[in-house]
Amino acid sequence: MNAQASPQIQSVRIVGAGLIGTSIALALAHQGVFVSIDDADQKALALAKDLLAPYLKAEGEERREFDLVIIATPPASTVSALKAEFAANSKSIFIDVSSVKTNLIQEIEVLPVLAEQFVGTHPMAGREVSGASSAQADLFNGRAWIITPTAKTSARAIVMAKELIQALGASSYEMSAKEHDHLMARISHLPQIASTLIASEIQDIGAGLELSGQGLRDMTRIAGSDGALWSEILLENKDEVLSTLDQFISKALTLKGAISESKQEEIKTLFLKGNSGRAKVSGKHGAKPRNYLHLLVVIKDEPGALSQLFTECAHIKANIEDLSIEHSPGQESGLITLAFSPEDGERVEAHLKNQDWKVHRR
Repeated sequence: MNAQASPQIQSVRIVGAGLIGTSIALALAHQGVFVSIDDADQKALALAKDLLAPYLKAEGEERREFDLVIIATPPASTVSALKAEFAANSKSIFIDVSSVKTNLIQEIEVLPVLAEQFVGTHPMAGREVSGASSAQADLFNGRAWIITPTAKTSARAIVMAKELIQALGASSYEMSAKEHDHLMARISHLPQIASTLIASEIQDIGAGLELSGQGLRDMTRIAGSDGALWSEILLENKDEVLSTLDQFISKALTLKGAISESKQEEIKTLFLKGNSGRAKVSGKHGAKPRNYLHLLVVIKDEPGALSQLFTECAHIKANIEDLSIEHSPGQESGLITLAFSPEDGERVEAHLKNQDWKVHRR
């Protein structure tokens, strides 16, 4: 990570040991920032602390004051957590990372001192699987990170929030809470709803799902998201979500009518609008592509085949950064895609080919 935490940010307390909170903790701890993390869920906290173990201070060295306190709890408990942390750390700057802002900002603005020291924020980063087990120190690299100050937020608080965002490799964008919630309903909450509904429709298909292609996998990827968290998000942003659903349902009914009445040109027009919308989705501030070399390795469908492949990689001390497996039931061979740093990938490719493995570059 090229960016470094600013001199203003030397100690950070994080409340919430989920995906976002733990990812922030890993990134900051790696940069030498003193990090304290807490969570009411002791299992989540234990896992986060194990991940952070190489960086955490020894017992007894816990700081009592923090430059920055980050609330990374579910939306329903954000305000109560903020109030509790403000009572314990009255000199700190505070931010949250929740994905709904209007109600939160309204509640904070009636607390003058906290409102001055608080900045609402929302990192546009996440994964379909929540929790500390999915945390990554580079989760925010190349991502957008929205800030929604209160009417009373101090310049110092905004500067510190922006410096944190920069240190985590993200780009900051400022807007009002209402603008944020209007936008999120359309670019974040609607895609989640659509993915979840599609996945719920196919759950009873049975063996036929084996025939599904990549399109279904792409459309249902985020359907694995946490229902408890998302029920809070959708209800917190109820008005904007309902408005967005009304528009979506209207377009779905238009398509239904065009199909029912065999209006091919109308169907084509809807698809052209979809093409245009898709083309406008910028990759500039999406997930930053990691510079991986991907190797496609054909493996036999037999016990120990995967273990043998991993042993070969370990033998030459090559670190596997990511992997995926494609295999159909009854097929005698499968395909595993391994991601390496370019240097490791070159060495693994040569080594495996020397051992008569069937290896291809993607």
